Amino acid sequence: MKKLLLLTGLLFTVIAANAQDTPKDLSTANGGKVWSSLYQQRAAEYKALCFQAYNMAKLRLDAALKHKGKKPLAVVTDIDETLLDNSPYDAARAINNQEFDLKAWKQWTAKGIADTVPGAPSFFKYAASKGVVVFYITNRDEDERLGTTQNLKLYHLPYADDTHIILKQAVSSKEARRQAVLSKYNIVLLCGDNLTDFDALYDNKPSEESRMATTEKLKKQFGNKYIIIPNPSYGDFENAIFKFNYKLTSAQKDSVIKSLIKLDK
Repeated sequence: MKKLLLLTGLLFTVIAANAQDTPKDLSTANGGKVWSSLYQQRAAEYKALCFQAYNMAKLRLDAALKHKGKKPLAVVTDIDETLLDNSPYDAARAINNQEFDLKAWKQWTAKGIADTVPGAPSFFKYAASKGVVVFYITNRDEDERLGTTQNLKLYHLPYADDTHIILKQAVSSKEARRQAVLSKYNIVLLCGDNLTDFDALYDNKPSEESRMATTEKLKKQFGNKYIIIPNPSYGDFENAIFKFNYKLTSAQKDSVIKSLIKLDK
């Protein structure tokens, strides 16, 4: 009996110690990010959606290869959540009720160990095997170049060099960088998880209504020239919900979410 009581007491001590390391009140916003990361890591449905996107990309690329023009062909891709899976970083922040932190993010990217998004490596390797040049247009900063390059080379991805990895310089908009590629190449496909990866119409912090209207306007491009990868964890969809106010507290974000979400009555 004494041993049982001792073991029981020890168990409660361990549970109490662990509880001190876990936030008591996980915000709705961060709770959602935890669930999204779990979906990204564990759901066969997520993997299927990624395979679906890159299978479609291959079909479109094969069609483009039959009608080559004067310019060489290229595909342009985003990196984060389009090619590399950062859900371990996202989950670690969210489960501890922490917001995005640039310093912590760069510590993560410097490791160069992110896994790949299902279907992505095989597609970009296939494109390269057909003579199609791959450009990685990302909003990672210049001081993330080494870790980014190492991460791409870890999976033997093509064109993982300074010429083809185009990082953010002065502005977040990718339009000027896309146009620079377009001046020398025929871009047959753009791959991304955020709508700013595709068209300048999504730049300049548009409202939810504007994003919806633009998506309706461009609907024929999706699955044709624009290949989108699911990312429920973060992106301009949430920035638009919070009206691009990056200073909101977790409580304020929760209030916005509760005011907007449709609930059964």
